[in-house]
Amino acid sequence: MGTARRSGREPGKSDSIDAVAVARAALREKHLPVAQLEGKARELKLLVDHREDLIGERTRIQNRLIWRLHELEPGLKLPPRGLVRQVVLTEVRARLQRHRGTLAEIARDEVVALLALTKSVKELERRLEALVAEQAPNLLRLQGCGALSAAKLVAETADVRRFRSAAAFAMHNGTAPIPVSSGNHQRHRLNRGGNRQLNAALHRIAITQLRLGGAAKLYVARRLSNGNTKTEAIRALRRQLSDEVYRRLRLDAQGPIAMPNAEAA
Repeated sequence: MGTARRSGREPGKSDSIDAVAVARAALREKHLPVAQLEGKARELKLLVDHREDLIGERTRIQNRLIWRLHELEPGLKLPPRGLVRQVVLTEVRARLQRHRGTLAEIARDEVVALLALTKSVKELERRLEALVAEQAPNLLRLQGCGALSAAKLVAETADVRRFRSAAAFAMHNGTAPIPVSSGNHQRHRLNRGGNRQLNAALHRIAITQLRLGGAAKLYVARRLSNGNTKTEAIRALRRQLSDEVYRRLRLDAQGPIAMPNAEAA
């Protein structure tokens, strides 16, 4: 409601000012989509958010443990993403058993916490895989869309039926460019708004499709040959993927309808 508040005559921010801004926006925009999450979709949202919270906490503990290991085991070289692997954490804990003192004690506690968090994250991922296979089977068949990306898309969309068209969904997720035309000059600029969580999920799918090759790679190559930069071509691919994701989410909302695999929209 930032824009609506700035256009009001009463300065500041409060519950009453926000309420008036919401009411004005609702009266001005006749087709505002209503987000709703219930049943299995809400369960997906809760589990996705909980997993991200656990990963954030795990990352913070990893960073603290790395600094303690610099002092306790200065010659220890950890493999990339080693502190999420049980075998590496077990080895680190064995090394820490040889040390005495408060610093080593804290480091051992952090290793135990990392082991527990990693186990919880894996259990959540298995639950998400089962739920999303039930809720969005057609979306999962999209090339490059794994269970976690599909769960994020379903959770953040909050019922795809609230969007009247694929274009409205694209505007919501920030893949639709913003027109800045003047007279006969038709131009567009990058949309930095929209739901950035949805935008990031679409970007992950786009990058995965490019790595796997196929229709997405051919599409980007065609855009590059037409004078687009690589960033612009990937941005266009995200816009195409938004339409495909919208179509598949609509089908999943109607029921388990089988669809063939697709590499890109």
